[in-house]
Amino acid sequence: LMLAAGQIIPLTIEKPAAGGRMIARADGQVVLVSGAIPGEQVMTRIERIGRGVAYGVVHAIDVASSDRRAVAVDPLCGGCAYVHIAYPRQLELKALVIHDALTRIGRLDPPAPISVAASPEQGYRMRARLHIRESRVGFFREGTHEVCDARATRQLRDDTSDAIDRLIAGLRSLGMAGIRELEVSENVDASERVVHLEGTTTIAPRALSSLGLSDGLTGLTVSTPQGHGRVAVVKGSPHVVDALDVGETSIRLRRHVLAFFQGNRYLLPSLVSHVVSQVGPDDRVIDLYAGTGLFSVAAAAARGAHVIAVEGDPSGATDLAFNAEPLKDRLRAIHQSVETFVEQRQERPTVLIVDPPRTGMTREALAGAIALRAQTVVYVSCDVATLARDSRVMLDAGYSLDRVTGFDLFPNTPHVETVASFSLR
Repeated sequence: LMLAAGQIIPLTIEKPAAGGRMIARADGQVVLVSGAIPGEQVMTRIERIGRGVAYGVVHAIDVASSDRRAVAVDPLCGGCAYVHIAYPRQLELKALVIHDALTRIGRLDPPAPISVAASPEQGYRMRARLHIRESRVGFFREGTHEVCDARATRQLRDDTSDAIDRLIAGLRSLGMAGIRELEVSENVDASERVVHLEGTTTIAPRALSSLGLSDGLTGLTVSTPQGHGRVAVVKGSPHVVDALDVGETSIRLRRHVLAFFQGNRYLLPSLVSHVVSQVGPDDRVIDLYAGTGLFSVAAAAARGAHVIAVEGDPSGATDLAFNAEPLKDRLRAIHQSVETFVEQRQERPTVLIVDPPRTGMTREALAGAIALRAQTVVYVSCDVATLARDSRVMLDAGYSLDRVTGFDLFPNTPHVETVASFSLR
């Protein structure tokens, strides 16, 4: 069967693929189908033909899954690829995706069944990037630059959407057509909320100062290409501060509006607790890609460990140094690339924590991390494919994979955060 774009064919959906589509086969050829659920029989419209694989979308459903649910939102709006699937089944599918990546890419046998911790589906996001195009503000529709309504997806709290709407109304009243991107960052209880505006033309901060701080915002910042990306504070503070309980200990973390931070307010405490539960009192810990210090501050304050935290991004490193200051007898913050740090490091930690970006660890970073010979390695990953790739390297270097746990930081999307725990054999 030679497939062609526009063709409509019957398919039986087999299993999930990483990225949100589901796998089916047409005479042996793999078809990746959006909008489907494993077990369903669907009529699929072929969208395009890629290298060795075809891409399709559900055109009609002949036999529906009992896990299919009604959808009141544009399923192609960013963050909604799984919205048609009942939530418990979403968790099962994400566990399958993790298991499949580890076995297929990592060529390993994952220990025990993989569980994925559940999150409330609405209002979970603490950070989001929205796009402003003409009169519309929101996320992009999948694979396009068309803007769709962020509020309707329910990822943000209603009061967050309200605050953004008020700000946009104020920008329009000032004729600010040069603002194209908006980042919002808030703390767990949403008592602090900062918005950063990205302009395509020069905008003096004083031109925005008449906006004041609309209700619901504690800070407003702006950057323009002409300012070489330099962030100017318009009003309020560019930071939010989180108070997190880790066991019996409360920790405080400051972060800049543009700093990377785990995005789910509901699962943040359990994710941190899970990672640092593998740290003991007086353990020597190295935390690579430490960000603003989420895991390293918790390991030092709540677990009594001695921690070296390494962050290469200047903004993250500034927050890390600030957050480490009250714990300076137990926590040392280093602003350096992970590759440079591991190349120079001699001392051996008992526990190594890594939380790399979606691309995983570079070859140099991974080789250097393995050379530290930590007894325990906790790898926090937002991409199952790179986790599986790096896990294979670690197993070949003498580690064993003890435990794999998923955290559903982004409900209704195909994304899943995975924590893999290794021990030195």
